[in-house]
Amino acid sequence: MATSFDKFEAEIHSNYDRRSELKSFDDSKTGVKGLIDAGVAKIPKIFIHDQCKISEKPSAGNNKHSIPVIDLEGVHTDANLRRQIIDQLGEACQEWGFFQLINHGIPGDVLDGMVDGIRQFHEQDTEVKKQFFSRDTKKKVSFNSNFDLYQTKAASWRDSLYCAMAPNPPNPEELPEVCRDITIDYLNKARNLGLTLLELLSEGLGLDSNQLKDLGCAEGIFFTGHYYPACPEPDLTLGINKHSDSGFITILLQDQIGGLQVLHEDQWVDVTPVPGALVVNLGDLLQMMSNDKFKSVYHRVIAKTVGPRISVACFFGTHFEEGTASSARLYGPIKQLLSEDNPPIYRETTVRDYVAQAYTKGLDGITGTGLDYFKL
Repeated sequence: MATSFDKFEAEIHSNYDRRSELKSFDDSKTGVKGLIDAGVAKIPKIFIHDQCKISEKPSAGNNKHSIPVIDLEGVHTDANLRRQIIDQLGEACQEWGFFQLINHGIPGDVLDGMVDGIRQFHEQDTEVKKQFFSRDTKKKVSFNSNFDLYQTKAASWRDSLYCAMAPNPPNPEELPEVCRDITIDYLNKARNLGLTLLELLSEGLGLDSNQLKDLGCAEGIFFTGHYYPACPEPDLTLGINKHSDSGFITILLQDQIGGLQVLHEDQWVDVTPVPGALVVNLGDLLQMMSNDKFKSVYHRVIAKTVGPRISVACFFGTHFEEGTASSARLYGPIKQLLSEDNPPIYRETTVRDYVAQAYTKGLDGITGTGLDYFKL
């Protein structure tokens, strides 16, 4: 006998003009926030996910698992502390692929200002915000909802501001005025932190401290400011689908609302916000370069009835412009890490080809990480 849920599922997947609904939503240029502003009580069908994807793994209680929190205090001044921090980072990279950083050197007022700047961008006058709306991936600054809107099977409950900040940053006047100064300030500080992390991770792999930097892991930086409005039906959708990041490392600033989860030991674990902390995770290409010593893991954001949730991600190594030397560089397992007992697991690829392969079908089209395609 069909249950009410079965009937509900049948209704979701019944034949309707999905393309038309997608286009109507996209043409509004107001994103998910526009739906909330219009007072929607039920989310449109384009946002409804297969229930099995939302509840595919149980959530672990925080008493059983917690993301490692690593204190960077003294990393530049105390050699013994630096060694301890490198060991902690190495363990986190091998076991979790995720960790939180405290005493990372970016002042609290800068973190708060960056979160507030993204909030102000998304909550400013709609007509001003629409000027940044675009799906042209060659634009250095753009705004839209779901970069993979037309590829994914179900849209996610978020809007995003995108900025390609390196190797060729936009002119300052191309950035939204409402968050221009804080974005430049925060990005400069985040880049310096990223360089420090790459040094520590290099040493954690037993390499020269400059090796990951010299291989260009900090040359491409892509900045994303996400806005997740409160959702009237959070059990039907996600803030962002399960995925792994494609680059080298990601530095994430999140507010105190929560919602980010990491898949660890086949359970979704909450990345509980720590005041003043930054979340760091490894990307697929660093897992490839480490020949699987370090891990790039699945993560997602659940939708919530409270909000908006604000997060700011700096992706290192995922935006190399076509035709540049960086875009042609090949990445694969680092040769110093290989041996007869540890042969290469992956073939080499460029960042551009890796990203293109990984996200061909959108985030929810990924089966396994993008790394699977490049295995020898």
